[in-house]
Amino acid sequence: MRCPFCSDPDSKVVDSRAADNGAKIRRRRECTKCKRRFTTYEILEYTPIVVVKKDSSRQAFDSEKLIKGMLRACEKRPVPIDVIKSAVDAIELELHQNNVREVKTEKIGEMVLEKLRKIDDVAYIRFASVYRRFDDVDSFLRELENISKKD
Repeated sequence: MRCPFCSDPDSKVVDSRAADNGAKIRRRRECTKCKRRFTTYEILEYTPIVVVKKDSSRQAFDSEKLIKGMLRACEKRPVPIDVIKSAVDAIELELHQNNVREVKTEKIGEMVLEKLRKIDDVAYIRFASVYRRFDDVDSFLRELENISKKD
C-alpha cells in the first residue's frame, strides 16, 4: 500500500480488525520509509446490482439514494444516521447474499418499508405515503390501522 504522506510503495500492517460488523477489515499500517501511520479499509467487491425502474430503464444500485430517501422520511424524528446507514447496508447485503443481479424498484421500496417499520412508525408512514401513492384518505387510514394492529 502506497504511503499517503511520502508516496513510498512499501508499508507494513501493524494491526488488523473487523469493522462495520465484519463487512470491512480495518488495517493500521506504518510506512517503512517515513514511519508515519495510516489506516486503510478492505471491503469485499460485489458484482454490481442493477435497479430496474418502473419505465424498464436500468441504473446501478446507489445506496446513497436510499439513505437520502430514508433521511427524508426520518426528518425531525429521533432516528440516528447510523441506524439508517445500517438499514441500507442490510438491504444491500441481503440483495448480494441472494445473488440478485437485477432488482425492481418495487422490491427495494418494500425492503425499505420493512426496515422503517422496525425503526420508526412515523417515518414508515411518511415513506409509505410517497412510495404507495395513497389515492385517498381512506387508503392512508387503512395503512395507519394496519400499523396499529401490528403493535
